[in-house]
Amino acid sequence: MIKQSEKTNLKKTQIKTYRDLVVWQKSMILVTEVYKTTRSFPRDEIYGLIGQMRRCAVSIPSNIAEGYGRNSSNDYVRFLRMAMGSLYELQTQFDISSSLGYITEDHYGKLFESSREVERMLSSLIRKLENKGKD
Repeated sequence: MIKQSEKTNLKKTQIKTYRDLVVWQKSMILVTEVYKTTRSFPRDEIYGLIGQMRRCAVSIPSNIAEGYGRNSSNDYVRFLRMAMGSLYELQTQFDISSSLGYITEDHYGKLFESSREVERMLSSLIRKLENKGKD
């Protein structure tokens, strides 16, 4: 049986800023991983795949943060969808990087799974906000 004091500890942390969102935190980790990964790419990709991957990665938490700061749920969802679009673009660039031999299959798997975790969290947040608007 759970005691009352334990029930209090089980309550979810209240979200006060976008920085409290786990999806934002996980997407920030993904940005760091993309930057670390692209350091080893060929120098001639600096204005190609490296720049594109970094911009996509940065766009994900940036759009989550910007949407959080908007005045309406509809705007928030719109920015979360932009974050999702950037995430899909980044996943495609992981595929390209793997095909070109810039990342190993093992490293690809880790990056892709991290991105899928963010994708699932974004999808869940979008659904919750959309359902909230229907109430």
